[in-house]
Amino acid sequence: MAAKKQNSSDIFHQVKQEIGSGNLKPVYYLYGDEEFYLDQLLDSFSNLLPTNEKDFNFDLLYGQDVTPAQVLGIARSFPMMAERRVLIVRNFLQTGKGAAGEGEMNDFISYFENPNPSCLVVLFDNGKPAGNTKIGKAISKNANVGFHQFESMPDYLIPEWVINWVQSHHKKNINPGAAQLLAQFVGNNLQLLSTEIDKVCTFVDTSDTVSEAEVKKIIGSYREYTAIELKEAVIKRDLDKALYISEQMLQHSKTDTGELIRLVGFFYSVFVNIWQIRRLADRGNAKQAVQAGLGISNSWYFNKLWDDASNFRYSDMPRVFEALLDADKSIKGFSTLDSTSILFLLVKRMIG
Repeated sequence: MAAKKQNSSDIFHQVKQEIGSGNLKPVYYLYGDEEFYLDQLLDSFSNLLPTNEKDFNFDLLYGQDVTPAQVLGIARSFPMMAERRVLIVRNFLQTGKGAAGEGEMNDFISYFENPNPSCLVVLFDNGKPAGNTKIGKAISKNANVGFHQFESMPDYLIPEWVINWVQSHHKKNINPGAAQLLAQFVGNNLQLLSTEIDKVCTFVDTSDTVSEAEVKKIIGSYREYTAIELKEAVIKRDLDKALYISEQMLQHSKTDTGELIRLVGFFYSVFVNIWQIRRLADRGNAKQAVQAGLGISNSWYFNKLWDDASNFRYSDMPRVFEALLDADKSIKGFSTLDSTSILFLLVKRMIG
């Protein structure tokens, strides 16, 4: 089985380790959609210097406000009464826009090849220079540049992310059901998730473990049933209970359409997990190999996914995904069914 691709969380911890150990590249180029990790690293790099050294040795610039020559002038200068300078540039690709073309951006190439060892340069942006440009090749291929993309975390890794964030930042455990509940309520916005985790962990300050009941209470959902309970009924093929929970959820929702959209998205992520596990297991991979292949390090969370997947066959997956696609189309108006009928039909087809 091929080695798993690093996700944004893996890359974040790698760069944090480099910062902590002091074993840093002279230049970093950090970009992507996952702003949470980019903001966290911006803070970490900004706090590398002690307060008394910052006045003369720390610069935070915005690309739209400076030219390449101004950035390079600072990068090549030496620290004052300190061992190093730190230079951070946000919106790097806008550097010199208007007054400068690619030619001036190419002035950075010689710096990447021969950087000032006493200045740490960290460049941030949402994107990267085109790979077929000189500057693009210089940034992505130069050994002096720590070049990292932070993609949005996939939905199926969010519950494990919640478990790990609670452990690393609050020194608590959160059970897999509670982690799934948080992921379902909040989605894959890591900034919002970390804020909600802070609330929950503050509330359960005296307890070592966060439960589903505590998550429900803090997140503000006081309804009797949630998508997690509906999922458990579907996984166990308990049609009567699943239909009852479905009806209760729609009765207590603010908007049926919004509830249906959330549920279809939630079940899509549930069955993507099941499909991946069944696909790898049916190829003869042992449980441990499947876990490694999916890149899920938390065994507690993976065991729950494995148990869920054991209730379905790989051959069930086309039927389930077709049911989810049909429900999605129905919500968008390609059907005369009402909300209750759409959800009931989806539940029946998922259970089979």
